[in-house]
Amino acid sequence: MDEPIRNDHAELLRRRALTEDAARPDAVARRHAANGRTARENIADLVDPGSFVEYGRFVIAAQRFRRDVDDLIARTPADGLVAGTARVDGGACAVLSYDYTVLAGTQGVLGHRKKDRLFDIIERMRLPTVFFAEGGGGRPGDTDYPTVSSLEVRAFKLWAALSGLVPRIAIVKGRCFAGNAVIAGCADLIVATEDASIGMGGPAMIAGGGLGDVHPDVVGPISVQAPNGVVDVVVADEAAAVVVTKHLLGYFQGATEPGVAADQTALRTLVPERARRAYHVGPIIETLADEGSVTFLRERFAPEMVTALARIDGRAVGVIANNTRVMAGAITAAASDKAARFLQLCDAFGIPIVSLVDCPGYMVGPAAEAEALVRRGSRMLVAGAALRVPMVAVIIRRGYGLGAQAMCGGGLHEPLLTVAWPGAHLGPMGLEGAVRLGMRKELEAIADEDEREERVRQATAAAQDNAKALNAASMFEIDDVIDPAETRSLISATLAAAPPAPPERRRFVDTW
Repeated sequence: MDEPIRNDHAELLRRRALTEDAARPDAVARRHAANGRTARENIADLVDPGSFVEYGRFVIAAQRFRRDVDDLIARTPADGLVAGTARVDGGACAVLSYDYTVLAGTQGVLGHRKKDRLFDIIERMRLPTVFFAEGGGGRPGDTDYPTVSSLEVRAFKLWAALSGLVPRIAIVKGRCFAGNAVIAGCADLIVATEDASIGMGGPAMIAGGGLGDVHPDVVGPISVQAPNGVVDVVVADEAAAVVVTKHLLGYFQGATEPGVAADQTALRTLVPERARRAYHVGPIIETLADEGSVTFLRERFAPEMVTALARIDGRAVGVIANNTRVMAGAITAAASDKAARFLQLCDAFGIPIVSLVDCPGYMVGPAAEAEALVRRGSRMLVAGAALRVPMVAVIIRRGYGLGAQAMCGGGLHEPLLTVAWPGAHLGPMGLEGAVRLGMRKELEAIADEDEREERVRQATAAAQDNAKALNAASMFEIDDVIDPAETRSLISATLAAAPPAPPERRRFVDTW
């Protein structure tokens, strides 16, 4: 015969039931009608079954001076922040989620305290973290805590201080403003749904600043936040966001069993023979990597530079590559920002770099300089020089000038291995430009324009012969010229021989 339930146990069960979604069917229905999932539904989808250990389950909004406690228990469970530790695909992590069904996911006084507690746990346990950041920012309606400015809140400092210590992924669906947006912005990676609107201030703050009435969905839509580089991966909905986030977390959880690889002989023909013909570099990355292991980051931002996380023989790698279909693959100010920050991220968490080089150099000219290229372009060199993780560089077609050096961590001998494909050419600058500069006086002396251009063509052809990868290899400027089909195996062998990066913590990873 079952023992009778004690009153205290019964009260616990009653209160616990009030924290679950089933206790608020109307709020859940509204969320589902808006094509969204609840905080608990997202967490349940993300974490391994039975692994979630919740903190602060019974917290309620700090509004006892203006609302009945029973009402707060019923309507503000967890103070709108569900948080705890868990496992994702077997790896330990922390998970936090604002609950948009509770006061629009705003940040309450006790929710801030809960974050402080979790951030301390995350630091002590070195836990990778996923944060569902949707919400309206600070909450002005909390009355139980006397404050003037609320600027003494420590959550933002504590969250920012985790930079470079543990990988942090923010997921954003719908509206994410003010403090919630800062949580996302301080994360290492942001995964956002197509209906997301992310902004440092929401409509109320915009109107309060005298800037007019703005609809929430146009504050910072994906049409803005993807091309400008704020968002790393854009997905259709929260279910897709969870799938991508699991994939991203995996890169930081160590090596896996080697995956299936594509036929590597396809690499022999993926790069056109004509130097001026553009091509897609994505298929090259996907051919080199384990099947299904590639995640491209910030695809719509600075598309002339490709950044991706992938696996080669089960080992996580970060890939940078020039995209010849945009700006001929030249390094612009934005491309340098994108690559430099990515190098920092990989270096902070011990992920080696594979650099696929087809670069005519840095972008030049008055328009490029107006983008602060001198400073921003130099970021990539500084980030490369600071790398502690191994790099393997592959010159797949062109390696010219300072841009190619930046792609190689500062120079051809900085990577652990620098190889080239047979059709590659290397030089201190674009060959035709070098010819016109070096032969300027001779060319000026030729009166006939057709004869002058023919002389340029002849000299450029001679320069191309001199710039061949095999010639550079004969001078030991690069380590080898290889069959493209050997690339994957050489990368794998080199990284297998490399020692792990030193354990010292990187100070922080730039948010940009």
